Amino acid sequence: MKMPLPDGRILQNRALLIERLRAIVPGEGVIVDERELRAYESDGLTAYRQIPMVVVLPSTVEEVSAVLRLCSEMGVKVVPRGAGTSLSGGALPLADGIVLGMGKFNRVLDIDYENRTAVVQPGVTNLGITWAVQGEGFYYAPDPSSQIACTIGGNVAENSGGVHCLKYGLTTNNVLGVEMVLMDGTVIRLGGKHLDGEGYDLLGLMVGSEGLLGVVTEVTVRILPKPSTARAVLIGFPSSEQAGDCVAAIIAAGIIPGGMEMMDRPAIHAAEAFVNAGYPLDVEALLIVELDGPAEEVDALCARVDAIALANGAVSSRLSNSEEERMAFWAGRKAAFPAVGRISPDYYCMDGTIPRKALPIVLRRMTEMSETHGLRVANVFHAGDGNLHPLILYDANVPGELERAEAFGSDILRLCVEVGGVLTGEHGVGVEKRDLMTDQFTQADLDQQIRVKCAFDPDHLLNPGKVFPKLHRCAEMGRMHVHRGQVAFPDLPRF
Repeated sequence: MKMPLPDGRILQNRALLIERLRAIVPGEGVIVDERELRAYESDGLTAYRQIPMVVVLPSTVEEVSAVLRLCSEMGVKVVPRGAGTSLSGGALPLADGIVLGMGKFNRVLDIDYENRTAVVQPGVTNLGITWAVQGEGFYYAPDPSSQIACTIGGNVAENSGGVHCLKYGLTTNNVLGVEMVLMDGTVIRLGGKHLDGEGYDLLGLMVGSEGLLGVVTEVTVRILPKPSTARAVLIGFPSSEQAGDCVAAIIAAGIIPGGMEMMDRPAIHAAEAFVNAGYPLDVEALLIVELDGPAEEVDALCARVDAIALANGAVSSRLSNSEEERMAFWAGRKAAFPAVGRISPDYYCMDGTIPRKALPIVLRRMTEMSETHGLRVANVFHAGDGNLHPLILYDANVPGELERAEAFGSDILRLCVEVGGVLTGEHGVGVEKRDLMTDQFTQADLDQQIRVKCAFDPDHLLNPGKVFPKLHRCAEMGRMHVHRGQVAFPDLPRF
């Protein structure tokens, strides 16, 4: 459906804004045609769509700075965007704002093998970093399933993880520095090639800030030497609860796998039909446990994991005997999301994190919720760190099913908080979980977070409407003033 541009001051000044933007970003860097704008109307959360007022595609830091300075001067809202793979609506446009696309920032600037770092622009893909360094036996550890498409700038915004984050950490553990542009056009640097810096941890604050504090224009990441040996164990269980118990037992034994992933029966069957990974089809749950390091240590750990699995009711176990076989095990897991798309017209990908010990309880409760809401769910987990990715299956063409899927998802996230977890592990809050923030945080918690936002962006022009469930205004000197009778943000435009 066509979403009209808003009335008011911004619409009246649109022509002037476009003229001034084109003076900053020449050529085809300013997009205003409605058909071309539609390419930016949604990110990975496709249930919500909105045509932006203008899209700007800068190619230099100076252009980013000038665009933000102009938008600050004119009071124009800005939504930063990378590859648009966000699953929480983090890059959902605004009808009265511009989308600042960072896709042209796609160069690897420096590789320093001695210091084990790489300096890249935010538009470089996650997997692109590994491709740039693998010739010397190095790689970039965080590996979200969308790594072939998602960009490092988006990874920084959402603090992305991946199947190997259990041992090697999330994005925040692998980013050493950023160059960023503030809303007033100021360019600053946080961190660098050094391991840590003095003073406040502003770098840690920036990673995971979802585009609310600044626009990243350069990232310094940690690169690691490829382990000498890596082997994966494929373990089948007669129930998801037993697989969850096995996960907890492996960690309790002091074993930290390179990756530990879990899939339930619907996800197993969908993935196997899609990529022929060799998964057993007669089990209810499947664990992929990868051990890496020196060959002798890996062999010993594989034997221990196998014994723990047997003690927790495993009915099958298969150890990879070649690099091709190990990659085949992971191919099915990496393709789980598109594979599930073959068995349902639509699916809603959730993201919450729980204590590992709560995994059996949460799995049982989700089964009950599935019956209550009348919708199937396929489960894919970063089991080692308790990051859940339930895929709620629905058909958007059936009236009411999207709403039921969203209600189901909200119940799952509330359950995560109830058992001691959090609303998100790596997808971010965006608009998807925005109105659930009060289930996890008190008003005092949210007030403190808003004060941070106000310190960086006092006029709320950077990615407004995301993360925070209530509209706040910043007073002078970075102090926060909460208006009485504050109202929630309006309903989001749906497709």
